[in-house]
Amino acid sequence: MNILCVGDVVGTAGCTHLAKVLPAIKRRYNVDVCIINGENSADGNGITAVSAEKLFNSGADAITGGNHVFRRPEAYELIDRQIGVLRPANYPSTAPGSGLFIIDKGRFRVAVINLLGVVYMEPLACPFETLDVLLETPDLPVCRVVDFHAEATAEKKALGYYADGRVSAVLGTHTHVQTADEQILPNGTAFITDIGMTGPMESVLGIRPELAVEKMKGKLPVRFAVADGSCRMNAVLLTVNPATGKTEAIERVNVE
Repeated sequence: MNILCVGDVVGTAGCTHLAKVLPAIKRRYNVDVCIINGENSADGNGITAVSAEKLFNSGADAITGGNHVFRRPEAYELIDRQIGVLRPANYPSTAPGSGLFIIDKGRFRVAVINLLGVVYMEPLACPFETLDVLLETPDLPVCRVVDFHAEATAEKKALGYYADGRVSAVLGTHTHVQTADEQILPNGTAFITDIGMTGPMESVLGIRPELAVEKMKGKLPVRFAVADGSCRMNAVLLTVNPATGKTEAIERVNVE
């Protein structure tokens, strides 16, 4: 089974590029399941019904979130009602939506788990303990992909080893910079510190450089805007054994 996981899509620019390149990439790699992080898919960050629709129309089977997923008030109803749009599972139970979604393709099923890191991030429930609870879900498929939206690289790697052998992959998101440390851990779980970003290349994490510089130098609030110019899609391709849930290969994919 081939599972494509796409890094944080940034604004209209990222959505447009995704729509342009994703269908061909899915055909090229014979992709069975596509998971996309969409927490910044609306301009100005966050997610809306419009940006979610763009991601689904481009080929997403599930959309994961992160620390910006609740940034827009209109996202609450979207996350609560739209099947396949996740928020991190370690938010309180009173938060809209769910952090677990099962993609059912008939001949195989894939569980998508969304977690948020707590180091330098929101003070949510422990992602390690939350994962333990989710893995006790009845009738959970053996193929399980975790989007761990986190800041600290050590926290991401630690969760990878903690989950090794119990999930198919632990894939980091959030930093918008693809890392070159993809590997398969000893017990068959794929890991990468960060998948990367789908958005403008001439930018600071998708934002117009001059605005990022103004914020960093002046220390005052700045209204960010998505940068212009050519875009790149960062992603990883997983080859997973559907019978065991073990990952046999992980490959970085970059498409301009």
